[in-house]
Amino acid sequence: MKVVAGNRRARFDYEILESFEAGMVLTGPEAKSCRMGRASLAGAYVSFRGPKAVLRQMNISAYPFAKSVPHEPLRDRELLLNKNELDRLRASLSEKGLTVIPLELKAGKFIKIVIAIGKGRKRIDKRRAIREKEVKRKLREGREV
Repeated sequence: MKVVAGNRRARFDYEILESFEAGMVLTGPEAKSCRMGRASLAGAYVSFRGPKAVLRQMNISAYPFAKSVPHEPLRDRELLLNKNELDRLRASLSEKGLTVIPLELKAGKFIKIVIAIGKGRKRIDKRRAIREKEVKRKLREGREV
């Protein structure tokens, strides 16, 4: 499966504890638009509506070749997960400091989304992550630290 949209900011802002791959309920033009790479995960998040997990604020642009089909780019989209995964996600949301965030959107025969349980990083942790990344880059280039 090809990654068509990623949420790079999520990996910086959150420490990823556990990830899941889920399907999504989409309309035909939305699926075709996703395969073209016309989706964005910026600002998207996962919440629960009753017993179901819902992806909110994910932007899928209109498919340019669709006939006059009404299209809502930011509508809520239901996630397809099994009961054990739903229970684990719901339990993590009840813990303080944990949240469920989308990481990447994959397209192939089916459209899948990788979601993760994440713990928010503090500013000092973000600085430490940047410092470690720079050290690794310098070592890779063969320079001294």
